[in-house]
Amino acid sequence: MSSILLVEDDESIIKSLGEYLSDEGFAVDTANGQKAAQEKLDEKAYDLLLVDISLADGNGFAVCLAAKEKNYPVIFLTASGDEYSVVAGLDMGADDYISKPFRPRELISRIKNVLRRYGNIGSVISLSDICVNTDKGTVARNGEEIFLSALEYRLLLVFLNNRGIVLSRSRLLEEIWDMAGDFVNDNTLTVYIKRLRDKIEENPQEPKIIKTVRGLGYIVD
Repeated sequence: MSSILLVEDDESIIKSLGEYLSDEGFAVDTANGQKAAQEKLDEKAYDLLLVDISLADGNGFAVCLAAKEKNYPVIFLTASGDEYSVVAGLDMGADDYISKPFRPRELISRIKNVLRRYGNIGSVISLSDICVNTDKGTVARNGEEIFLSALEYRLLLVFLNNRGIVLSRSRLLEEIWDMAGDFVNDNTLTVYIKRLRDKIEENPQEPKIIKTVRGLGYIVD
């Protein structure tokens, strides 16, 4: 699973883009400014950084330089038509840029292209006898592909991106929604968890992958 550090000071973008990247199978950390980003870079390694050039404290150029010292790829998020910032970013080693507002699918494509160039693409996630290829959007059990609906697949990725963490039902409801854009209700969530268990568990009556934590929610170890 490829890890991404999203550096952005707009809370709405942090929330929406962070959730979208997680749903696409990336492990996402966020930082709301230059100082926070540099602290994150000192704490752990990343496969790629998404960096807004304009930050409340400092700027994305400094973050890019710090990332390049560690040979991490960087994609800049820029204001539309800001040619100077684009040129300056590329000159200091940024690998790509995308102008706001951007199309999410285009951003994912650019991320994967850069990761491939660095050999950092983490498209296959293994869990017990389950194998998820996030590039192809496929899931296999013991080598045999199984079909998941869009919401079942999204739910599985939420669990995989939060391994070792107890997820409450309310948290899961926030993470998934149906294709019409309406929030999934509590009863529907129960149905989807049951369907997912039926497809990925060896014995759905005694689940070994998606475990119930009584009174708290669910966990995938």
